[in-house]
Amino acid sequence: MVLIREATAADWPAIWPFLHAIVAAGETYTYPQDLDESTARELWMLQPPGRTVVAVDESGTVLGTAKMNPNHMGRASHIAGASFMVDPQGGGRGVGRALGEHVLAWARAEGYRAMQFNAVVETNTGAVALWKSLGFEIVATLPEGFLHPTEGYVGLHIMYQQL
Repeated sequence: MVLIREATAADWPAIWPFLHAIVAAGETYTYPQDLDESTARELWMLQPPGRTVVAVDESGTVLGTAKMNPNHMGRASHIAGASFMVDPQGGGRGVGRALGEHVLAWARAEGYRAMQFNAVVETNTGAVALWKSLGFEIVATLPEGFLHPTEGYVGLHIMYQQL
């Protein structure tokens, strides 16, 4: 069972180790691989109108996290965006799907008209398949938009779902 709740400052020490490992691997995020903790915390732990949540198991262990926010400003602020991190040690338990469903429900409840993911690395096939299964479509791919540490230059998908 996965419970999703608001992230608090007390959750950061559980988030940072897996966020750091995922970013340092350089395979799925456009963040600098040497992202320091204070910058990461500022980027991830959003203030309103953004929101950050954690997915926890029955014991309260943080298994993953998501942040959601307006993807654009001004006259395009009706489009939501989101980012997700799941602790690799907790993978395969439906955490990513639960976070994705939660974020979509939040965006609908907040009145967003669509959700857009700006940079889904095409070699991140698990994420691409998950987002497609939740109703997202690839609307464009920036060829060679991401330098993967082992695959070289690969595409970055822009994925979209009308709400």
